[in-house]
Amino acid sequence: MPRFTACFSALLLSCSVAFTQTPAPVSSALGAHTGSPSVASDPGVTTTQSPEINQFQKIEDSWSNAINARDQYGLELVLSPLFVDVAASGEITTRNQQLANVITGDDKTIWLTQKVITVRMLGDIAVANGTYTLHHKVNSAQVDEKGVFTHVFERLRGGWVCVNSQRTALRDDASGNSKKKSSSEPFHFPLFSKGDKGPQ
Repeated sequence: MPRFTACFSALLLSCSVAFTQTPAPVSSALGAHTGSPSVASDPGVTTTQSPEINQFQKIEDSWSNAINARDQYGLELVLSPLFVDVAASGEITTRNQQLANVITGDDKTIWLTQKVITVRMLGDIAVANGTYTLHHKVNSAQVDEKGVFTHVFERLRGGWVCVNSQRTALRDDASGNSKKKSSSEPFHFPLFSKGDKGPQ
């Protein structure tokens, strides 16, 4: 009888321990461990109409305004010290190279606009995709380069800074000489490419 009572007590104890340690539902557990919001509070990770779109559009506008005004300090506020840019040509530049080109850039006609299309929130990381237009000079001609971008942001001290940028220029197949013209662009700002596809 004492053995039965001891076994029954042990069984009850193990059941109560198991009940108190029942794992949370998968969606809330993922939100707690990854730092991302749970499915209940944020039904979509990728958003096209949200406060996040507006928030990151303001950051992209600050980035564009810093380029357009040749504002080194404004660009420093947007780019992480770890920032790496991959241009459409495959040229890779760092934050310091970007800042140096804002100061010493020869083309004073540069004008950049960027439009955020989607934002994916991944905890302290956000990925913004969108389109851009770059107005600049090629030889003596004014050119509007259009393309798409992917910017990866990291939350830092309550704000967001860009750690990685990838741009892809869209080709205008309507004009037959666009490839020839873009391959000879003497454009020195490393955010954007000369358009060369071949190895340098």
